[in-house]
Parts: sequence; structure tokens; C-alpha cells
Amino acid sequence: MLLLVLGTAAGGGIPQWNCACSGCAGARAHPGRRRRHASLAVRTDDGRWYIVNATPDIGDQIEARPELHPGPGSRQTPLAGLVLTDAELDHTLGIARLREADGLQVLATAPVRRALLDRLHLGDVLAPYTSLTWRELPSRGAEPLDRGASGLQISGIPVSGKRPRYAADAPDDDAWVVALRLYDPASGATALYAPALAAWPDRFQQAAAEADCVIVDGTFWDDEEPRSTGISERTATGMGHLPIEGPDGTAERLARLSARCLYTHLNNTNPLVDPAVPQHKRLARLGLEVAYDGMVIDL
Repeated sequence: MLLLVLGTAAGGGIPQWNCACSGCAGARAHPGRRRRHASLAVRTDDGRWYIVNATPDIGDQIEARPELHPGPGSRQTPLAGLVLTDAELDHTLGIARLREADGLQVLATAPVRRALLDRLHLGDVLAPYTSLTWRELPSRGAEPLDRGASGLQISGIPVSGKRPRYAADAPDDDAWVVALRLYDPASGATALYAPALAAWPDRFQQAAAEADCVIVDGTFWDDEEPRSTGISERTATGMGHLPIEGPDGTAERLARLSARCLYTHLNNTNPLVDPAVPQHKRLARLGLEVAYDGMVIDL
């Protein structure tokens, strides 16, 4: 199983265009600290790729990875489709960026699909440009990532009923936000990807305990970060993100796993965006890592 980390930032990216916080200022002064929106590319057995979450940076993310470049035909692309973990704008706006495609396959849960079609009218907007083919992302059981072929198996594990703001009045459903479980029958390797994690349900714990690699929500360092930095009146958990540190934090949970564990989806206020802060040493002592843009994970 081959995974390409295309981006590791939360909504707005780092730097965020209208923000002069220390994290954004540091990224402007040191381009190596820049982070694109959180996304992942997954290779199938036949060498095609699925991109997990279509971010506003998707065009640049594809260009940054030779494996995703078109060719040898003039319009021959290795991109097989998209997989969505939720309906948030920073994970879906890139679908429109791919309107030049002859057709586009999108795997999503039912509430995510309905939000994009009924609230954002994405199907109507893109119909004059390309056709969208929707596949149900299984939240129970698993199915081949490439239908009709053996190889990687995919499933979605519900982790939150958090709806995006534009669908705040939509019906409740525990599959609004899912973690992706990827399983390779050939090697037995399993990866778990959860860029947004509002809770740690039993099914997620079981999947994490069985995984070889776990990549999780690292939006905020502690629960008070949104309030202490002035970006929100809500806490991290109130915004739908378990913090890294603290009583409800994910660091201690991850440290007990045998898997390789990495954080992604960092907010610009998170001290981890600065490689010199002591929080990195705290994570290293626990055996945890912070993913970076361009990282390659081979399982």
C-alpha cells in the first residue's frame, strides 16, 4: 500500500490568506513551513490513484507529485477518483477544480452526497463541464476501492455527526464524518485516516488497534487553543476536533497503539506548525509524529 501525503493543514491552509498570526507569519518568512490543505493519495494495484478529500489546493497538489501527472496520452490521467471523509468546504471545493475531467468518480457517504448535491448543487454546476458518478462509501463492511478488481479494501468508520455550516439544518446522521480504513489483502497492511475526529468511538478504537499506520486529526494542540488565540469562542471539542494534549486528548491514546501514528490537519494556530517548539519533543517521547506535505508512506 502506497500513500502520498498531499497536504497537512486545516481549513485556510498555512499561511491563511487573511491571517497574521505567528503560525502564518512564520510560514511566510520560512516557506518550508507552508502546508496545503489536508489530503492523501492512495495507489491501487493497477497503478491508478484515488485522492482523499478534494481540497482547494488540489491542482497544485497533483502538480507537486509526478506520480499524479497525466500521460502518456495528452489527456490520460492516473487519477481514478475521489474519496470524501466529510462535506466540509475545505475537503470538497476541489471537486469543481477537476471540471476538465471526462468524468469523475466520487466515493462518499449518503449525507455527504446529499449535502453536495442538494445544498451546494454541485451536480447542477458541473453538469455542463463533466459528469459525476457517485459511489456509496460503506460505513458497514468493506468493498474494493476499485470495483470489479481485487486489491485495496475501503470502509468508512463514522466518527461524528458534525454537519458543515451550510447544512446545519440537515438531518442527523452519524456518517457525516468518517475515518477511512484501507486494507491491503496482499500484504495484510492496514491504514486508518481520520483528518477530522470529534470523538473516539469503539469502532474507531478497534480499527486503530488493528492498524499499521494511523493518521489523525491534529487541528488543535489543546482544548482551549481556539479561545486562547482568539479565533473562536468555542473550544476545540466544541468545534468538532479532539485536541492532541489534555484529558480528552488523542496523544496518550495513540501512544498506547502499536501502529505508526501521525498527526495531520494542523490549524495555523497550532504550535506544531513551528518546528522549533518543545511540543515536538513531547510527541517524539510518546513515539508520535507530525506528518508533512510530500511524505510518502509505504506499507
